[in-house]
Amino acid sequence: MMQGGFLLTFAAVLAAVAAPAMAQVSDNVVRIGVLNDQSGPYADLSGPGSVVAARMAAEEFEGKLGGAKVEIVAADHQNKPDIGSTIVREWFDTRGVDAVADVPTSSVALSVQEVARQKQKIFLVSGAASEAMSGKACSPFSIHTADDTYALTHGTVKAAVENGADTWFFITADYTFGHLIEEQSRKLIEAAGGKVLGAVRHPQNTRDFAQYVLQAKASGAKAIGLANAGADTVNAIKQAGEFGLYAGGQRLVGLILFISEIKALGLKDAQGLLLTEGFYWDMNDEARAWSKRFEARFGRMPTREQATTYATIVHYLKGVASVGTDDPVKVMQAMKAAPMAFFGQSGPIRADGRFVHDLMLYQVKSPEESKGEWDFYKPVRAIAGQDAFVPLDKSECPLVRGGQ
Repeated sequence: MMQGGFLLTFAAVLAAVAAPAMAQVSDNVVRIGVLNDQSGPYADLSGPGSVVAARMAAEEFEGKLGGAKVEIVAADHQNKPDIGSTIVREWFDTRGVDAVADVPTSSVALSVQEVARQKQKIFLVSGAASEAMSGKACSPFSIHTADDTYALTHGTVKAAVENGADTWFFITADYTFGHLIEEQSRKLIEAAGGKVLGAVRHPQNTRDFAQYVLQAKASGAKAIGLANAGADTVNAIKQAGEFGLYAGGQRLVGLILFISEIKALGLKDAQGLLLTEGFYWDMNDEARAWSKRFEARFGRMPTREQATTYATIVHYLKGVASVGTDDPVKVMQAMKAAPMAFFGQSGPIRADGRFVHDLMLYQVKSPEESKGEWDFYKPVRAIAGQDAFVPLDKSECPLVRGGQ
């Protein structure tokens, strides 16, 4: 595990980078925009909960930025790239927003990334899972802290294949995120000697999965990979049970799952599912302590996206405090120079913007195994950060090769 025993702190690292000069914050406010799905299929895994997490981070820096305030603004991108990019452009141009955080739905995040690049503003990618965010679409003004498609599929798919799932069929969300999960999974399956029998794609925010589940059932594949997320995953799993997919011996594999989805399904329907997570509220003492504070504020335990949004904004604000300014170039240099703390562990932010930390493969407990309302997971095996994410020497990010 990547422990927090790094000898270098922000203060030590940045002493060699720049002498802090406080009160150089534009309009004396560090303004952070949280952009996500507030009302659609990803509202439970991000939505209002990510806004609460962001405000918790902001509150920790009251009085610590040389008199500057921290303000959180929020908006609903409705899972539409044009709406997301329009909101962010307006935030940067007229609202004085210094950084944008969260942004689930990879197609929206890729659009926002381009606006942030053009405006030379910081994008804290704590929501979008597309590995392209720190790959071929990387930006010198972005860090990617969300667990990405490469990392999340590796642990889960490998475990399923090792347990005998050598034939697969995919039910895939028809946009960038879903396509990438399916592509990554196919590579892993075929490399392990397995075979993909077929796939079907569905629109985002689908309620009726009957035709897709029936095609998966007819394929005869041992494993049905769900290359989707949020309410789409919940609906697919529920309807798979209704159409007798489990009874026929086929197994569902949720490739991107959140605790909010397990809660929505209930342990009776979710038990036995394998999933990879970089954060679980009960994974260690620090995660438990913060999660209980979050639950007291929000009424639910945090998802990994909500927790990652908190940790990422804390890291950003540490950078601002260290250099004494919200200048994007200096703050980005600070964030990459020091390890990012993440609930009992820490890890580096690489040249491509990718935050590297350990993950865990979990199995969902049965109702009988669970000891409380949110006691959902049992650990199967740890996945070291250096094994979880795309190796830096294989990154498609132009920054790694000296480009811009």
